[in-house]
Amino acid sequence: MSGCALVIFAKAPVAGLAKTRLIPALGAHGAAALAGRMLAHAVRVGAAAGLDSLEICAAPDASHPVFGRLAHAHGLALSVQGDGDLGARMHRAFTRVLAARRGALLVGTDAPALDADMLAGARAALHTHDAVFVPALDGGYALVGLRAPQPALFEQMAWSTSTVMAGTRERLRAAGLRWAELPAVADVDEPADLAHLPKGWLP
Repeated sequence: MSGCALVIFAKAPVAGLAKTRLIPALGAHGAAALAGRMLAHAVRVGAAAGLDSLEICAAPDASHPVFGRLAHAHGLALSVQGDGDLGARMHRAFTRVLAARRGALLVGTDAPALDADMLAGARAALHTHDAVFVPALDGGYALVGLRAPQPALFEQMAWSTSTVMAGTRERLRAAGLRWAELPAVADVDEPADLAHLPKGWLP
């Protein structure tokens, strides 16, 4: 087995499917356009981090043209998240990737403050820890990295709530795992979060 992979979880930037909680502020098409921009940014950051492999794990499938364009431009792989809640899909991705890699980092596209240095730091943390996280300011997390599949971290979690990171810490302690946490970043999920976008990202 070799290296560390980066897996980017992303929804196709389709109006009414992507970033739906931002629709009240941006409209369905505006929210989808922002989702596309955030996806492209996440891929650029991932490509700059120097990891051993990079893939987009897409939902509901990988047929949207933006996925193909990004794959071609950056030489990345495409996969599909499949069925189940977020935890089931994340665990499935880790199990698949860690069958061939010594470590894997999984991110979404919602945290534009995640940069290449943070990804490199997360990869380095996996040399000495079982897991690594970048917490999100809303109580979730923006990055999770593992050296081996850990189903207990993902089963029956109340996703998209303010208790996700706290509950994950409890599960990490119960499993006797060593984990590292990097500085927290902001997720952009709700209209109030738009203040965390880089300047010039909104029309």
